Amino acid sequence: MTTPMNAPGQNPWGQPPTGMPGMPPQPPFQQPRNGLGVTALVLGIVGLLFAIIPFLFWLGGILGLLALIFGIIGHSRARKGEATNKGMALTGLILGALSIVVSIIWLIVVATAVKDVADEIDKEIKKQEKATAAPAKPGAEATDAEPTEAAPTALKFGQTFAYEDGIKVTVSKPRAYKPDQFAAGHAKGNSAFQVTVTIVNGSKETLDVTGALVDASDAEGARAEPVFDGSNATQMFQGNVLPGKQAKSDFTFSVSPKADGELQVQLSPTILDHEEAIWLGPTK
Repeated sequence: MTTPMNAPGQNPWGQPPTGMPGMPPQPPFQQPRNGLGVTALVLGIVGLLFAIIPFLFWLGGILGLLALIFGIIGHSRARKGEATNKGMALTGLILGALSIVVSIIWLIVVATAVKDVADEIDKEIKKQEKATAAPAKPGAEATDAEPTEAAPTALKFGQTFAYEDGIKVTVSKPRAYKPDQFAAGHAKGNSAFQVTVTIVNGSKETLDVTGALVDASDAEGARAEPVFDGSNATQMFQGNVLPGKQAKSDFTFSVSPKADGELQVQLSPTILDHEEAIWLGPTK
């Protein structure tokens, strides 16, 4: 029995080369379809970063949803043998789902905060409406001329106004003040008066007195300009006052000589949390 001759250099016992007679054709080589798995991983990472940022969580949710979709498709391709990055697609899928969960949590937090603010505003509006509505008594009609809320009573200089939370404010009697040559806010010929304001923090929390602004008006109701000079005619409140401690500052105002017989001072220890108190009295 004779053996067929092989081509020079060919292993007579090896696998016959492709395309030889009697051999089935080899399938063409296919490039792995890993694109969606890579995309899912990138979107999952970026989406999670955006999801933990308070004002960009919505973008994190969108990117997380895309990462979830691409991760599912990429994982499916890997299971069919069409892709080789099964782990990458699975990681992107998990990160996308996590981004969506974090975004939903932020959405709930923001919605709750907005609802609380809306409730507070609505409560304040109802409170104002109730305060301005005249109470009707049984068997009698309420008249428009009847006051619905007592006007704030002016204190005398030297008296103390106490708030419900324990904070107390005192304004001293006005004393004549002579601004120096560097004074600002003082018109020539005007009278200048200085008062000392004392804020005592009787509450249980630290009090920020930076917003404690003091205003004044003369006997005719005109606004008195604050005076600033090199001798500290006016010293604004600054910083915090600890519980049980106090802050004290001087405030000087320029008043027209035609209406300098009386001074009205009004202030609030904070801008939003406390109502304004008023002191009224003679300057001489």
